Amino acid sequence: MKRGLLASIVAFSMSLCSYAQVSFGTAEKFNDDWQFSLGDDSLAFSKKKNVRKLTLPHDWSVEGQLSPTFASCQGFLPAGIGWYRKVFKVTDKEDMHFIYFEGVYCRSTVYLNGKKLGHRPNGFASFMYDMTPYLSAGENELLVRVDHSQQADSRWYTGSGIYRDVWIISSGKIHFSQWGLGWQARKINKSSATVDVEMNVEGTMYAKGKLKVVAELQDAQGKVVAKASKSAGEGKVPVSLKVSNPRLWDIDSPYLYRLNTVLMQDDKVIDKASCNVGLRTLKFDANTGFYLNGKNMKVKGVCLHHDAGVLGAVVPKDVWRRRLENLKEMGANAIRMSHNPQAPDLYDLCDELGFLVMDEASDEWEFPKRKWVEGWNAGTPAFFGTFDFFEEWIDRDVADMVRRDRNHPCVFMWSIGNEVDYPNDPYSHPVLDGNNAAINQPMFGGYKKDAPNAERIGKIAKRLSAVVRSIDTSRPVTGALAGVVMSNQTEYPEAIDVVGYNYTENRYDEDHKLYPKRVIYGSETGVGFGNWKDVRDKKHIFGQFIWTGTDYLGESGRWPSRGLNTGLLDFGSFKKPRGWFRASLWSEKPVTYIGTYPIMQRGRRQGARDYVSTDALDTWNYDDGMNIRVVCYTNSAKAHLLLNGKEVGKIKDYDDSNGVIYWDIPYQAGKLVCEGLSKDGKVESSYAITTSLRPYKIVAVADKSTVKGADRVVHITVQVKDENDVLVKLADNNIICTVTGAGQLLGLEGSNNADMGNYRDNMQRVHNGQLLAYIKTTKKGDIKVKFQSPLLQETEVTVKVD
Repeated sequence: MKRGLLASIVAFSMSLCSYAQVSFGTAEKFNDDWQFSLGDDSLAFSKKKNVRKLTLPHDWSVEGQLSPTFASCQGFLPAGIGWYRKVFKVTDKEDMHFIYFEGVYCRSTVYLNGKKLGHRPNGFASFMYDMTPYLSAGENELLVRVDHSQQADSRWYTGSGIYRDVWIISSGKIHFSQWGLGWQARKINKSSATVDVEMNVEGTMYAKGKLKVVAELQDAQGKVVAKASKSAGEGKVPVSLKVSNPRLWDIDSPYLYRLNTVLMQDDKVIDKASCNVGLRTLKFDANTGFYLNGKNMKVKGVCLHHDAGVLGAVVPKDVWRRRLENLKEMGANAIRMSHNPQAPDLYDLCDELGFLVMDEASDEWEFPKRKWVEGWNAGTPAFFGTFDFFEEWIDRDVADMVRRDRNHPCVFMWSIGNEVDYPNDPYSHPVLDGNNAAINQPMFGGYKKDAPNAERIGKIAKRLSAVVRSIDTSRPVTGALAGVVMSNQTEYPEAIDVVGYNYTENRYDEDHKLYPKRVIYGSETGVGFGNWKDVRDKKHIFGQFIWTGTDYLGESGRWPSRGLNTGLLDFGSFKKPRGWFRASLWSEKPVTYIGTYPIMQRGRRQGARDYVSTDALDTWNYDDGMNIRVVCYTNSAKAHLLLNGKEVGKIKDYDDSNGVIYWDIPYQAGKLVCEGLSKDGKVESSYAITTSLRPYKIVAVADKSTVKGADRVVHITVQVKDENDVLVKLADNNIICTVTGAGQLLGLEGSNNADMGNYRDNMQRVHNGQLLAYIKTTKKGDIKVKFQSPLLQETEVTVKVD
């Protein structure tokens, strides 16, 4: 290889991975200096009315005021129509320029200098347009109309607007295709692995010399471990790279190689593309479950929607990182993208942190599902949705998901749909009149002959599975089935490779006997101990995806309710009691937690003395002598309880009937400690809670003291404590946040699902004694963040931005 080419590839490998956005050209973020107008008036910008400047990404719904007049499925937040405008000049000398949107919700239409570039109805799809034919030498005007006028068009919160990054792509006439770089690993063993690389070239009719491609694979230290080259023509150009002594990607050690490719004309590099490579093997067995790199394992997954509470649909990478790290800490090893392709940043982080990913295409097919507007499963539903563009767009939407995300080693299954087989929502089948037809979710009656026939589902599943397999055969196709009893009467289960069961644990064994070649897992399950035991104790069930990893906006109950609080983490990604319980089941590290509640006031029924909660808050403030149940979530063999240094709860063995150890004791103020013990009585872990006094001061701790660069996010945990530095869990003080210097406040998240106040100002009440402040860096210097509340000692945090 010539010295010049080698230097070019080395320099390229050290650059940012923006090239991976579309796999060709030079990509630069195009987020700055936009204008926005809420309302359907394209002339608003010339009138200079109702126009403001902003930086993308942007979600206008979350900026609105919560109101019971809006749909509960969207978290009681507004929608509507909006226009975006950007005036720009092209200053580079490249031949072609493209505009790439990671996500616009929804039904967007893009215009350049008065010419329509295109329309994309799917609000979760990434898409690109060629601007070259309509660009002028001077100023150019880009307009984007976003139509979310069908407010109740999703079962959960979607946001509204250009809510993900936008990029401008510059390239020559000869370049790699959009998402034209792909790889698959095969023949992986301890001594070697083969990586088949596919590069797709277009524009070769403009070639004035010989074209060739060069592919290099670098290890994590930047050392070249394999390379190959080949002459190129129009279309696909395959090469194979052989790696000696390969290091594998897995959930505990997610080792990543870097694949760098260049397109050359004679000796000149004219295009380049890069992506990460993770070498791993996947095996699914109907009897023994799932194997990663030959090792049998249980998938401990969570479902995630795309919002972050107060931030809405605009979720910075730093926020995703903190969320994933918190889930990883409690033992989660897989993420289900519910129920749509999500931001590219999230997949990059899953590659880096070692999460398996179930990528999912959609929640709705050719007919609308119920969208609840007065509260979840309450009142009269609406029937808006994505069904009206299904037939025209679904094949392309599924193909684009696979092509965009196929280079992520974290992705281990492609899901073509979620609960599209929900009985009578909208499909139906005569089997629903049978004695064994019930599902473990709300069901809308028996067979309805006027409803769409469920057999249609199987035909669509075959079609979409074929779309996936035309691009990628290295991963199985799956689907999340809500009405398994109905789908079993169709071609749906046979059309896919791995069959997901939503809330249908009662059929795990029965269907394993009926369909012995079917690979089954819990694609969506509750958080109960029994749901986990059905995975843990059954070899043929390879895992579960819990609903949900975090609380999320939308799918709300009746007002007041921001969203659904089923998460292991709350809106601010703080671990909830059920998150601690899950950690006691999933974590490989010692875990002990205690929560409390009065016996006669908590349970499935009044005075349910046999009931043990897995949602018990860790508070120790009651009336003297009150009979209190203390519940312990631990993965130790046994545990005991101490109050003010004295044992008040004798040593008890772990209870595998419910996963909880508990004691009933009379309340006495002080420090309550639970110790998780090994079989031989050694302390493995402990947890303490202390009686708090009245709120006295504010304590704030940032997750970073120094940050490099703009557009980073600092998370500041704000807590109300007493004079003894004990967190006051019962506090609900209103906190005022003031930011000066090199940053700005993005939002204050109290994590209270019932708080329907203003989330756009600098004031917020703490919930369970704490809240989270999101601070965005804007420039070099110091950020000073002050927190104040009447009658409390204030505090200030300083963060340095390099």
